[in-house]
Amino acid sequence: MYLKHEQYGESLCYEGEHVEKVCYEEKHIQAVVKEINKNFELYFDQFLNENPSLKEKVKTAIDEFECDRDDYINIFDLELLEEYEDDLATFKQKVLKNECPIIRKTLNSRESKALDKYRSDFSKADAKYLNDIVYNLCLFGETYAEQYDPNTYDSITDYKALGMEDLDTGEYTAYKVIGGGIKTHMLFKVHPGLFSNKSRSAVWALWYLSGKKTFGCVTDSEFLMIDAENVTTQQNYYYPYKLFHYYAFEIYKLLKEKAETLDAYIDPNYRYVIVDAFLQFVADTHKDDIAVLQSASEQGGYYYV
Repeated sequence: MYLKHEQYGESLCYEGEHVEKVCYEEKHIQAVVKEINKNFELYFDQFLNENPSLKEKVKTAIDEFECDRDDYINIFDLELLEEYEDDLATFKQKVLKNECPIIRKTLNSRESKALDKYRSDFSKADAKYLNDIVYNLCLFGETYAEQYDPNTYDSITDYKALGMEDLDTGEYTAYKVIGGGIKTHMLFKVHPGLFSNKSRSAVWALWYLSGKKTFGCVTDSEFLMIDAENVTTQQNYYYPYKLFHYYAFEIYKLLKEKAETLDAYIDPNYRYVIVDAFLQFVADTHKDDIAVLQSASEQGGYYYV
């Protein structure tokens, strides 16, 4: 996807979207799924080469995932979030800045000058606005968990049926502060069986798993954000979560099938933890290539959007 796509016509994308309309068409989605299925085998074999036991991989992934999970669970407390409405400064400067791992790490990271912009945006952000967004995310997660049916979930065949469309709206997004990467990471940490982690690495991984193909897109792959003017390429940090999550869901089903044949078990309560580990592996496999593609830009500058 090119940053400037006006030359292709106003009707190329829906208003406010950063993927082309074709990306929502069933034919397109199934073509992407088919390509992911084809390339999955190669990456899965390499994934197991690190440790031939899928059972051990699942255990290790969950152990690592649990390390800071309680920090997120403590934040996603509706009653406590309501109480912080009377002390918004503490919520922003203590809870989010110091006690939320992903925000703390982003604010403290010095790996890229581009993160100076994030620090500035966080500093300027209205504390009540941030509290409202986190409250909405917490409520969304709890409501989704209450409505979740474990007996039918794995049989879903349509991205809309996964019910993630609202998460791409402003009601659940503090743009440039709690955007796609951070909000989905927070939900993933609290509800790892229901929400996938739309990290930088995960979006890059989808580009490789989809064979780098465009599937009818006019402006290159939907998983990339290309700035032709400045000759930079990043993962599409605006990629819609509703689509990302559906592809993560399809990858979960592939991993589940493998687990059933390899004497391993993927606990549905942690289904997206092994998906996250697998996508991270795919991205790490191509880390040198990704570094080259990002080389003209400051790496690490966009994962918080």
